[in-house]
Amino acid sequence: MFNTSQELFQKDKIKDILDEYAKQYDTIDFIKNDPSKFIHIYQNPQDIEIAGFIASIFAYGKRELFIKKLETFLTKEKKLTDYIKNFDESDEFLKNFDYRFSKGIDFIQILKILQKIEMENESLGSLFRYYYEQTQSLNGMLQGVIDYFYANVTMNITQGYYHLLPNPANGGAMKRMNMMLRWFVRKSEVDVGIWKFIDKSELIIPLDTHVGNISRQIGLLSRKNNDMKSAIEITEKLREFDIKDPVKYDFALFGIGVNGINL
Repeated sequence: MFNTSQELFQKDKIKDILDEYAKQYDTIDFIKNDPSKFIHIYQNPQDIEIAGFIASIFAYGKRELFIKKLETFLTKEKKLTDYIKNFDESDEFLKNFDYRFSKGIDFIQILKILQKIEMENESLGSLFRYYYEQTQSLNGMLQGVIDYFYANVTMNITQGYYHLLPNPANGGAMKRMNMMLRWFVRKSEVDVGIWKFIDKSELIIPLDTHVGNISRQIGLLSRKNNDMKSAIEITEKLREFDIKDPVKYDFALFGIGVNGINL
């Protein structure tokens, strides 16, 4: 990619546009209709971790629908860490917390595992950190965390549980987890940067159909599938524009799509 003088000109053009939109959309106004809004409700880092984790796993389907659903649970009044430690699994609200493929029992099981983590005087962040230090890779970390959530199932869950927490071994793009990592690792008006054990240069683009289509349009992706290999390919191309913070361009790809830019 980008060898001839014409291609170099095109690369510079694309970089200028990406930089412009990254700056334009990486602002506090962005969060109004974005699941990242939920990590800005809380001040305590452990509450932020839980809010971001829950917001990310439900962030699929129509944006307005999953945000409306999350707004019924992630509220300013709720001290999340305390709630998790003391929640009542017989609560009818939780039993009926259905969303698309998942049922209330799936969400209750996730809360029970979060409770186990918190009651063992750990935090969700420490779980991710443990597996990162063990594997020294984002994929290894995500595999360790997901394996932990699979190994600690004690309830009669549905397949929806595995849709909320997909297995990295299946090769999927892990879009929602990579989005959550962006929130927790980067520091900007949108991203809170509470996790210091991962460098933002290591992050992988949260890849969905929209990002995949835009990336193909502007020459960042050659593969047809929207999987982890494609997410890595896009991220490697974005590192040509900013090796230290390639995933800041997640905002730019969003902006290009919203504004219908053709390059």
